[in-house]
Amino acid sequence: MTDLYRRISTAFGPEVPGLLGFLALVLVVFGVFAPNFLTGANFGSIAFQLPELGLLTLAMLMPIISGGFNLAVIYTANMAGLTLAFVLNQYGGVDAGLWPFVIGVVLAIGVGALSGAVMGAVIAYVGAHPILVSLAMMIFLRGLGEFLTKGGDISGFPPWMATLGHGTLLGIPVPLILFLICAVLWHILLTHTRHGFSVRMIGSNIRAAAYSGVHTKRTLILIYTLSGVMCAIAGILMLSRFNSVRVGHGEALLLVTVLACFLGGVDPFGGFGRVLPVVIALIVLQVLSSGLNLLGANQHLSTAVWGLFLVGVMVLRWGAARINERRRKGS
Repeated sequence: MTDLYRRISTAFGPEVPGLLGFLALVLVVFGVFAPNFLTGANFGSIAFQLPELGLLTLAMLMPIISGGFNLAVIYTANMAGLTLAFVLNQYGGVDAGLWPFVIGVVLAIGVGALSGAVMGAVIAYVGAHPILVSLAMMIFLRGLGEFLTKGGDISGFPPWMATLGHGTLLGIPVPLILFLICAVLWHILLTHTRHGFSVRMIGSNIRAAAYSGVHTKRTLILIYTLSGVMCAIAGILMLSRFNSVRVGHGEALLLVTVLACFLGGVDPFGGFGRVLPVVIALIVLQVLSSGLNLLGANQHLSTAVWGLFLVGVMVLRWGAARINERRRKGS
């Protein structure tokens, strides 16, 4: 058992065995106490709900590894969704064809990339803190979205768009396929490219990265641009799932994206983080939320539990660091 633990830790990260063990525990507990938990219908529901949160978490992942933050992920996603909605409505709404959808998707991704690039440029060239910059962008996007929509929803899209949010391919939910493709691309980008190496270097020590020849300003702009692109993909998926879009969709998910990153072993101070442990952490959180719902708990209790999780993860990581430090001193 110890040898298996070491192999999994070496291959996939030290967080993975613990996350898998906790996931197994959650499945057993809810399987015993929650009716209809261990059913195909429930797992199918989890598979459809997970990608939305997963894409937003991927958008948060790269900035955190770089030692930054992106508080604007939710509103960037919503603005991208609004962009697509405006284009579709201009070309007939429910009667819009494929080309308006393609044009709207390109413009939506452009909006996400632009908002991220602006944040990255301000962080890189002005030296402002990422939390303040992303907070300012969040407020701007929220205000702009409220102005454009007058605080209401936009709906009335082609029925065939429901396939993206609710369809299946070979029995696998289309949203889940989209999320897995994005997760694999993010894994490759962070572990097998020069950009991924630069992201970790900047997160560890941005001055040392600059002295090592890393173009820190260009990398920071690219980090937040890619984060904005991932937000846009999430916004498009949210539109297709709900068949409507508004500025406030998914506001409660911001906390959970941060929680999933930290639960997945991402260093909150930057420099370290992997995609696979974060994906497993997302599965744990979604399964936990589903189990609580089946037990009759409302959404607010689930949010409270997620908040306690975040506190608990920080305490456990602090305790583990202290134990490791004592071991090093004792050896």
